[in-house]
Amino acid sequence: MSEAAAWMAEWVAQSPSAAVAQRSLGDPERRFPLWPPLLRGCPATSTADMQYPLDIDYDDGRIDALRLFADPPLPGLGRWAPLLPPLAPGLSLGEGGTPLVAASPRLREWSGCAGELLLKDESHNPTWSHKDRLNLCIVSAALATGAPGVAVASSGNHGASAAAYAARAGLQCVVVTSPSAQPAFRHFLAALGARVVLAAAEERWPVLNRLVAATGFMPASNLTRFHTGHPFGPEGYKTIAYEIFLQLGRRVPGTVIVPTGYGELLYGLSKGFRDLTRHGLADDVPRLCSAEPAVRGPLHRAVQGNAAAIEVQGPASLAAGIAATVGGYRGVLALRDGAGRALLFSEESVRGAAQALARDGLWQEYSGAAALAALREACRAGERFAAPVVAILTSSGLKEIPGAAGETPAFDAASLDRLIAALG
Repeated sequence: MSEAAAWMAEWVAQSPSAAVAQRSLGDPERRFPLWPPLLRGCPATSTADMQYPLDIDYDDGRIDALRLFADPPLPGLGRWAPLLPPLAPGLSLGEGGTPLVAASPRLREWSGCAGELLLKDESHNPTWSHKDRLNLCIVSAALATGAPGVAVASSGNHGASAAAYAARAGLQCVVVTSPSAQPAFRHFLAALGARVVLAAAEERWPVLNRLVAATGFMPASNLTRFHTGHPFGPEGYKTIAYEIFLQLGRRVPGTVIVPTGYGELLYGLSKGFRDLTRHGLADDVPRLCSAEPAVRGPLHRAVQGNAAAIEVQGPASLAAGIAATVGGYRGVLALRDGAGRALLFSEESVRGAAQALARDGLWQEYSGAAALAALREACRAGERFAAPVVAILTSSGLKEIPGAAGETPAFDAASLDRLIAALG
Protein backbone atom coordinates (compact mmCIF):
# COMPACT_ATOMS: atom_id res chain seq x y z
CA MET A 1 0.00 0.00 0.00
CA SER A 2 1.38 3.43 -0.96
CA GLU A 3 1.94 6.12 1.66
CA ALA A 4 -0.99 8.15 0.32
CA ALA A 5 -3.30 5.12 0.33
CA ALA A 6 -2.23 4.25 3.88
CA TRP A 7 -3.00 7.80 5.01
CA MET A 8 -6.44 7.68 3.41
CA ALA A 9 -7.29 4.30 4.96
CA GLU A 10 -6.14 5.57 8.36
CA TRP A 11 -8.18 8.77 8.44
CA VAL A 12 -11.32 6.98 7.25
CA ALA A 13 -10.87 4.32 9.96
CA GLN A 14 -10.31 6.97 12.64
CA SER A 15 -13.13 9.26 11.51
CA PRO A 16 -15.78 10.01 14.16
CA SER A 17 -18.43 9.59 11.45
CA ALA A 18 -21.25 7.23 12.42
CA ALA A 19 -22.14 6.58 8.76
CA VAL A 20 -22.44 2.85 8.15
CA ALA A 21 -24.23 2.16 4.84
CA GLN A 22 -25.85 3.44 1.68
CA ARG A 23 -29.60 2.89 1.48
CA SER A 24 -31.77 2.90 -1.63
CA LEU A 25 -34.45 5.55 -1.88
CA GLY A 26 -36.15 3.43 -4.53
CA ASP A 27 -36.56 0.61 -1.98
CA PRO A 28 -35.58 1.67 1.57
CA GLU A 29 -35.19 -1.98 2.58
CA ARG A 30 -32.16 -2.33 0.31
CA ARG A 31 -28.80 -1.38 1.85
CA PHE A 32 -25.31 -1.35 0.39
CA PRO A 33 -21.84 -0.95 1.96
CA LEU A 34 -20.74 2.62 2.66
CA TRP A 35 -17.75 2.25 0.32
CA PRO A 36 -17.41 2.80 -2.54
CA PRO A 37 -20.08 5.49 -3.14
CA LEU A 38 -22.56 4.25 -5.74
CA LEU A 39 -22.50 7.13 -8.18
CA ARG A 40 -25.25 6.08 -10.60
CA GLY A 41 -27.92 5.53 -7.99
CA CYS A 42 -29.47 2.37 -6.67
CA PRO A 43 -28.36 -0.56 -8.87
CA ALA A 44 -31.28 -2.72 -7.71
CA THR A 45 -34.24 -0.40 -8.38
CA SER A 46 -33.07 1.99 -11.10
CA THR A 47 -34.10 1.51 -14.72
CA ALA A 48 -33.42 3.32 -17.97
CA ASP A 49 -36.59 5.34 -17.38
CA MET A 50 -36.10 6.17 -13.70
CA GLN A 51 -32.97 6.31 -11.58
CA TYR A 52 -33.32 6.34 -7.79
CA PRO A 53 -30.62 7.94 -5.62
CA LEU A 54 -29.12 6.65 -2.40
CA ASP A 55 -29.27 7.90 1.16
CA ILE A 56 -26.74 7.44 3.98
CA ASP A 57 -27.59 5.48 7.13
CA TYR A 58 -25.95 6.05 10.53
CA ASP A 59 -25.40 4.06 13.69
CA ASP A 60 -27.39 6.22 16.11
CA GLY A 61 -25.81 4.45 19.07
CA ARG A 62 -22.52 6.18 18.23
CA ILE A 63 -24.06 9.67 18.19
CA ASP A 64 -24.19 11.79 21.35
CA ALA A 65 -26.73 14.33 20.10
CA LEU A 66 -26.92 16.27 23.36
CA ARG A 67 -23.19 16.95 23.24
CA LEU A 68 -23.20 17.77 19.52
CA PHE A 69 -25.93 20.37 19.98
CA ALA A 70 -24.58 21.88 23.20
CA ASP A 71 -22.54 24.66 21.55
CA PRO A 72 -23.53 27.46 19.15
CA PRO A 73 -22.86 26.88 15.43
CA LEU A 74 -19.54 28.21 14.16
CA PRO A 75 -17.79 27.94 10.76
CA GLY A 76 -16.45 24.48 9.98
CA LEU A 77 -18.60 21.35 9.68
CA GLY A 78 -16.24 19.16 11.68
CA ARG A 79 -18.28 19.62 14.86
CA TRP A 80 -21.08 17.67 13.13
CA ALA A 81 -18.73 14.85 12.04
CA PRO A 82 -20.67 11.96 13.65
CA LEU A 83 -23.76 12.99 11.66
CA LEU A 84 -21.89 13.22 8.33
CA PRO A 85 -19.94 10.88 6.06
CA PRO A 86 -16.19 10.82 6.82
CA LEU A 87 -14.63 14.27 6.35
CA ALA A 88 -11.01 14.51 5.23
CA PRO A 89 -8.70 16.16 7.80
CA GLY A 90 -7.63 19.66 6.82
CA LEU A 91 -10.09 19.97 3.93
CA SER A 92 -12.53 22.40 5.53
CA LEU A 93 -12.47 25.99 4.31
CA GLY A 94 -14.60 27.22 7.21
CA GLU A 95 -17.95 26.49 5.56
CA GLY A 96 -21.15 26.77 7.59
CA GLY A 97 -21.93 28.89 10.61
CA THR A 98 -23.80 31.31 8.33
CA PRO A 99 -25.99 34.08 9.81
CA LEU A 100 -29.73 33.94 10.37
CA VAL A 101 -30.84 37.52 9.73
CA ALA A 102 -34.17 39.07 10.70
CA ALA A 103 -35.87 40.66 7.70
CA SER A 104 -36.42 44.37 8.06
CA PRO A 105 -40.03 45.65 8.35
CA ARG A 106 -39.67 47.02 4.81
CA LEU A 107 -38.59 43.66 3.40
CA ARG A 108 -41.24 41.78 5.35
CA GLU A 109 -43.89 44.15 3.99
CA TRP A 110 -42.61 43.61 0.43
CA SER A 111 -42.83 39.85 0.86
CA GLY A 112 -46.35 39.95 2.26
CA CYS A 113 -45.33 37.71 5.17
CA ALA A 114 -47.58 38.43 8.14
CA GLY A 115 -45.34 36.89 10.81
CA GLU A 116 -41.66 36.74 11.66
CA LEU A 117 -39.43 36.38 8.59
CA LEU A 118 -35.80 35.26 8.87
CA LEU A 119 -33.13 34.91 6.18
CA LYS A 120 -30.47 32.18 6.33
CA ASP A 121 -27.68 33.77 4.30
CA GLU A 122 -25.55 31.06 2.70
CA SER A 123 -23.54 33.61 0.71
CA HIS A 124 -21.22 33.76 3.75
CA ASN A 125 -19.68 30.40 2.83
CA PRO A 126 -16.09 30.31 1.47
CA THR A 127 -17.06 30.40 -2.24
CA TRP A 128 -20.17 32.47 -1.45
CA SER A 129 -22.79 29.76 -1.83
CA HIS A 130 -24.43 26.82 -0.06
CA LYS A 131 -22.59 24.38 -2.38
CA ASP A 132 -19.55 24.40 -0.08
CA ARG A 133 -21.36 22.21 2.44
CA LEU A 134 -21.99 19.60 -0.26
CA ASN A 135 -18.54 19.68 -1.80
CA LEU A 136 -16.75 19.22 1.51
CA CYS A 137 -18.44 15.81 1.69
CA ILE A 138 -17.88 14.91 -1.99
CA VAL A 139 -14.21 15.89 -2.16
CA SER A 140 -13.64 14.03 1.12
CA ALA A 141 -15.03 10.93 -0.61
CA ALA A 142 -12.72 11.55 -3.59
CA LEU A 143 -9.72 11.57 -1.25
CA ALA A 144 -10.93 8.50 0.62
CA THR A 145 -11.27 6.47 -2.57
CA GLY A 146 -8.01 7.66 -4.11
CA ALA A 147 -9.63 9.47 -7.04
CA PRO A 148 -7.09 11.58 -8.93
CA GLY A 149 -9.53 14.43 -9.40
CA VAL A 150 -13.08 15.76 -9.38
CA ALA A 151 -15.35 16.40 -12.38
CA VAL A 152 -18.62 18.33 -12.34
CA ALA A 153 -21.21 19.64 -14.80
CA SER A 154 -22.20 23.09 -13.60
CA SER A 155 -23.10 26.53 -14.86
CA GLY A 156 -21.97 28.30 -11.71
CA ASN A 157 -21.83 27.84 -7.96
CA HIS A 158 -21.42 24.07 -7.88
CA GLY A 159 -18.45 24.16 -10.23
CA ALA A 160 -16.74 27.00 -8.37
CA SER A 161 -17.19 25.23 -5.05
CA ALA A 162 -15.97 21.85 -6.34
CA ALA A 163 -12.91 23.56 -7.84
CA ALA A 164 -12.11 25.26 -4.53
CA TYR A 165 -12.27 22.06 -2.48
CA ALA A 166 -10.38 20.10 -5.12
CA ALA A 167 -7.64 22.75 -5.03
CA ARG A 168 -7.55 22.54 -1.23
CA ALA A 169 -7.22 18.74 -1.50
CA GLY A 170 -4.49 18.92 -4.13
CA LEU A 171 -6.72 17.24 -6.71
CA GLN A 172 -7.33 18.14 -10.34
CA CYS A 173 -10.76 19.50 -11.27
CA VAL A 174 -12.66 19.65 -14.55
CA VAL A 175 -15.83 21.71 -14.86
CA VAL A 176 -18.16 21.07 -17.79
CA THR A 177 -20.12 24.26 -18.30
CA SER A 178 -22.21 26.20 -20.77
CA PRO A 179 -20.67 28.66 -23.25
CA SER A 180 -23.16 31.21 -21.83
CA ALA A 181 -21.92 30.80 -18.24
CA GLN A 182 -21.32 34.04 -16.38
CA PRO A 183 -17.83 35.50 -17.04
CA ALA A 184 -17.33 35.85 -13.29
CA PHE A 185 -17.51 32.07 -12.91
CA ARG A 186 -14.99 31.54 -15.71
CA HIS A 187 -12.54 33.86 -13.94
CA PHE A 188 -13.23 32.15 -10.62
CA LEU A 189 -12.54 28.70 -12.07
CA ALA A 190 -9.35 29.88 -13.74
CA ALA A 191 -8.08 31.35 -10.48
CA LEU A 192 -8.75 28.05 -8.71
CA GLY A 193 -6.81 26.10 -11.32
CA ALA A 194 -9.77 24.16 -12.73
CA ARG A 195 -9.93 23.07 -16.36
CA VAL A 196 -13.09 24.17 -18.17
CA VAL A 197 -14.93 22.25 -20.91
CA LEU A 198 -17.59 24.21 -22.81
CA ALA A 199 -20.55 22.08 -23.85
CA ALA A 200 -24.15 22.65 -24.87
CA ALA A 201 -26.78 21.59 -22.34
CA GLU A 202 -27.59 18.34 -24.15
CA GLU A 203 -23.88 17.42 -24.30
CA ARG A 204 -23.01 17.92 -20.63
CA TRP A 205 -23.97 14.44 -19.38
CA PRO A 206 -22.21 12.56 -22.22
CA VAL A 207 -19.10 14.70 -21.74
CA LEU A 208 -19.10 14.19 -17.97
CA ASN A 209 -19.62 10.43 -18.32
CA ARG A 210 -16.75 10.17 -20.79
CA LEU A 211 -14.43 12.18 -18.54
CA VAL A 212 -15.24 10.07 -15.47
CA ALA A 213 -14.84 6.79 -17.36
CA ALA A 214 -11.51 7.82 -18.89
CA THR A 215 -9.88 9.46 -15.87
CA GLY A 216 -11.32 7.86 -12.73
CA PHE A 217 -12.25 11.31 -11.45
CA MET A 218 -14.96 11.49 -8.77
CA PRO A 219 -18.14 13.04 -10.25
CA ALA A 220 -19.56 15.81 -8.09
CA SER A 221 -22.80 15.96 -10.10
CA ASN A 222 -25.17 13.44 -11.58
CA LEU A 223 -24.16 10.97 -14.28
CA THR A 224 -27.75 9.93 -15.01
CA ARG A 225 -31.01 11.69 -15.77
CA PHE A 226 -33.09 11.52 -12.57
CA HIS A 227 -30.46 10.47 -10.07
CA THR A 228 -29.37 13.72 -8.46
CA GLY A 229 -25.72 13.18 -7.82
CA HIS A 230 -23.31 11.84 -5.25
CA PRO A 231 -24.90 10.03 -2.26
CA PHE A 232 -22.58 11.78 0.24
CA GLY A 233 -23.16 15.35 -0.98
CA PRO A 234 -26.65 16.20 0.33
CA GLU A 235 -25.59 15.09 3.82
CA GLY A 236 -23.66 18.35 4.07
CA TYR A 237 -26.88 20.31 3.67
CA LYS A 238 -28.29 18.77 6.86
CA THR A 239 -26.08 21.14 8.80
CA ILE A 240 -28.19 24.13 7.68
CA ALA A 241 -31.13 22.63 9.59
CA TYR A 242 -28.93 22.02 12.64
CA GLU A 243 -27.74 25.63 12.60
CA ILE A 244 -31.25 27.08 12.22
CA PHE A 245 -32.39 24.99 15.19
CA LEU A 246 -29.63 26.35 17.42
CA GLN A 247 -29.94 29.92 16.11
CA LEU A 248 -33.64 29.89 17.04
CA GLY A 249 -32.83 28.92 20.61
CA ARG A 250 -33.22 25.15 20.14
CA ARG A 251 -36.53 25.27 18.31
CA VAL A 252 -37.54 24.57 14.72
CA PRO A 253 -39.17 27.22 12.52
CA GLY A 254 -42.73 26.94 11.29
CA THR A 255 -41.82 27.09 7.61
CA VAL A 256 -38.64 26.90 5.54
CA ILE A 257 -38.65 28.01 1.88
CA VAL A 258 -35.82 26.67 -0.27
CA PRO A 259 -34.57 27.64 -3.76
CA THR A 260 -34.83 24.38 -5.68
CA GLY A 261 -33.27 22.93 -8.81
CA TYR A 262 -32.66 19.18 -8.55
CA GLY A 263 -33.80 19.15 -4.92
CA GLU A 264 -30.60 18.13 -3.10
CA LEU A 265 -30.66 21.18 -0.80
CA LEU A 266 -34.34 20.61 -0.08
CA TYR A 267 -33.72 16.96 0.77
CA GLY A 268 -30.73 17.75 2.97
CA LEU A 269 -32.74 20.23 5.01
CA SER A 270 -35.58 17.72 5.33
CA LYS A 271 -33.23 15.03 6.59
CA GLY A 272 -31.52 17.44 8.96
CA PHE A 273 -34.78 18.40 10.64
CA ARG A 274 -35.80 14.74 10.80
CA ASP A 275 -32.48 14.01 12.53
CA LEU A 276 -33.48 16.47 15.25
CA THR A 277 -36.73 14.63 15.94
CA ARG A 278 -35.08 11.20 15.74
CA HIS A 279 -32.56 12.19 18.39
CA GLY A 280 -35.23 13.68 20.65
CA LEU A 281 -34.13 17.29 20.25
CA ALA A 282 -37.30 18.55 18.56
CA ASP A 283 -40.93 17.45 18.61
CA ASP A 284 -41.76 18.20 14.99
CA VAL A 285 -40.32 19.26 11.63
CA PRO A 286 -41.11 22.54 9.85
CA ARG A 287 -43.17 22.69 6.71
CA LEU A 288 -40.74 22.71 3.78
CA CYS A 289 -41.58 24.58 0.59
CA SER A 290 -39.60 24.46 -2.64
CA ALA A 291 -39.21 27.57 -4.82
CA GLU A 292 -38.84 27.06 -8.58
CA PRO A 293 -39.07 29.29 -11.68
CA ALA A 294 -42.60 29.04 -13.07
CA VAL A 295 -41.21 28.81 -16.61
CA ARG A 296 -40.13 25.22 -15.86
CA GLY A 297 -40.86 23.89 -12.36
CA PRO A 298 -40.22 20.14 -12.78
CA LEU A 299 -40.58 19.38 -9.07
CA HIS A 300 -43.89 21.24 -8.90
CA ARG A 301 -45.18 19.27 -11.88
CA ALA A 302 -43.96 15.96 -10.47
CA VAL A 303 -45.74 16.58 -7.16
CA GLN A 304 -48.92 17.71 -8.91
CA GLY A 305 -48.86 14.61 -11.10
CA ASN A 306 -47.87 12.24 -8.28
CA ALA A 307 -44.77 11.24 -10.25
CA ALA A 308 -41.36 10.19 -8.97
CA ALA A 309 -39.68 12.72 -11.26
CA ILE A 310 -40.32 14.28 -14.66
CA GLU A 311 -38.53 16.19 -17.38
CA VAL A 312 -39.97 19.46 -18.71
CA GLN A 313 -39.23 22.05 -21.35
CA GLY A 314 -39.46 25.79 -21.01
CA PRO A 315 -37.68 29.08 -21.59
CA ALA A 316 -34.67 30.24 -19.64
CA SER A 317 -35.06 32.02 -16.30
CA LEU A 318 -33.25 34.86 -14.59
CA ALA A 319 -32.71 32.31 -11.81
CA ALA A 320 -30.44 30.29 -14.09
CA GLY A 321 -28.83 28.28 -11.30
CA ILE A 322 -32.11 26.55 -10.43
CA ALA A 323 -33.94 26.63 -13.77
CA ALA A 324 -33.79 22.86 -14.07
CA THR A 325 -35.55 20.88 -16.78
CA VAL A 326 -35.34 17.70 -14.67
CA GLY A 327 -36.56 17.34 -11.11
CA GLY A 328 -34.90 14.90 -8.73
CA TYR A 329 -36.61 12.22 -6.68
CA ARG A 330 -34.96 13.53 -3.51
CA GLY A 331 -37.03 16.72 -3.85
CA VAL A 332 -40.28 14.77 -4.19
CA LEU A 333 -39.48 12.80 -1.03
CA ALA A 334 -38.60 15.92 0.92
CA LEU A 335 -41.96 17.51 0.21
CA ARG A 336 -43.91 14.31 0.90
CA ASP A 337 -42.09 13.61 4.17
CA GLY A 338 -42.64 17.13 5.49
CA ALA A 339 -46.18 17.83 4.20
CA GLY A 340 -44.45 20.39 2.01
CA ARG A 341 -45.57 22.63 -0.79
CA ALA A 342 -44.05 23.14 -4.24
CA LEU A 343 -44.11 26.89 -4.88
CA LEU A 344 -43.44 28.73 -8.14
CA PHE A 345 -42.36 32.29 -8.87
CA SER A 346 -42.47 34.54 -11.92
CA GLU A 347 -39.55 36.31 -13.54
CA GLU A 348 -40.96 39.64 -12.38
CA SER A 349 -41.10 38.42 -8.78
CA VAL A 350 -37.53 37.09 -8.68
CA ARG A 351 -36.22 40.30 -10.18
CA GLY A 352 -38.10 42.27 -7.54
CA ALA A 353 -36.94 39.94 -4.75
CA ALA A 354 -33.28 40.34 -5.70
CA GLN A 355 -33.67 44.11 -5.81
CA ALA A 356 -35.55 44.23 -2.49
CA LEU A 357 -32.86 42.14 -0.79
CA ALA A 358 -30.08 44.31 -2.24
CA ARG A 359 -31.79 47.47 -1.03
CA ASP A 360 -31.84 45.83 2.39
CA GLY A 361 -28.08 45.16 2.29
CA LEU A 362 -28.29 41.51 1.15
CA TRP A 363 -27.03 41.15 -2.42
CA GLN A 364 -28.01 37.77 -3.82
CA GLU A 365 -27.94 36.34 -7.31
CA TYR A 366 -31.40 35.72 -8.74
CA SER A 367 -31.39 32.05 -7.72
CA GLY A 368 -30.44 33.11 -4.21
CA ALA A 369 -33.52 35.34 -4.01
CA ALA A 370 -35.92 32.61 -5.17
CA ALA A 371 -37.38 31.79 -1.75
CA LEU A 372 -38.39 35.39 -1.15
CA ALA A 373 -39.93 35.61 -4.62
CA ALA A 374 -42.00 32.46 -4.07
CA LEU A 375 -43.08 33.66 -0.63
CA ARG A 376 -44.35 36.94 -2.04
CA GLU A 377 -46.37 35.27 -4.79
CA ALA A 378 -47.88 32.73 -2.41
CA CYS A 379 -48.83 35.39 0.13
CA ARG A 380 -50.40 37.56 -2.56
CA ALA A 381 -52.46 34.53 -3.59
CA GLY A 382 -53.79 34.28 -0.04
CA GLU A 383 -51.58 31.55 1.42
CA ARG A 384 -50.41 31.78 5.00
CA PHE A 385 -47.31 30.18 6.48
CA ALA A 386 -46.57 29.11 10.04
CA ALA A 387 -44.06 31.44 11.70
CA PRO A 388 -41.26 31.95 11.95
CA VAL A 389 -40.68 31.65 8.23
CA VAL A 390 -37.07 31.04 7.18
CA ALA A 391 -36.11 31.87 3.59
CA ILE A 392 -32.85 30.29 2.46
CA LEU A 393 -30.62 32.73 0.54
CA THR A 394 -28.18 30.59 -1.40
CA SER A 395 -25.57 32.67 -3.20
CA SER A 396 -23.94 36.08 -3.57
CA GLY A 397 -24.83 38.49 -6.36
CA LEU A 398 -21.14 39.20 -6.91
CA LYS A 399 -20.89 36.32 -9.39
CA GLU A 400 -23.88 37.37 -11.52
CA ILE A 401 -23.34 40.34 -13.82
CA PRO A 402 -25.57 42.07 -14.74
CA GLY A 403 -27.65 41.26 -11.70
CA ALA A 404 -30.10 42.92 -9.40
CA ALA A 405 -28.11 46.17 -9.30
CA GLY A 406 -29.46 47.37 -12.65
CA GLU A 407 -28.22 50.60 -14.19
CA THR A 408 -27.23 53.25 -11.64
CA PRO A 409 -26.09 56.69 -12.89
CA ALA A 410 -22.54 57.63 -11.98
CA PHE A 411 -21.43 61.12 -11.00
CA ASP A 412 -18.06 62.84 -11.15
CA ALA A 413 -16.66 65.93 -9.49
CA ALA A 414 -18.04 68.18 -12.20
CA SER A 415 -21.57 66.94 -11.59
CA LEU A 416 -21.39 66.98 -7.79
CA ASP A 417 -24.05 69.68 -7.57
CA ARG A 418 -26.50 67.38 -9.38
CA LEU A 419 -25.74 64.57 -6.94
CA ILE A 420 -26.27 66.85 -3.93
CA ALA A 421 -29.57 67.97 -5.42
CA ALA A 422 -30.61 64.36 -5.99
CA LEU A 423 -29.73 63.45 -2.41
CA GLY A 424 -31.68 66.43 -1.10
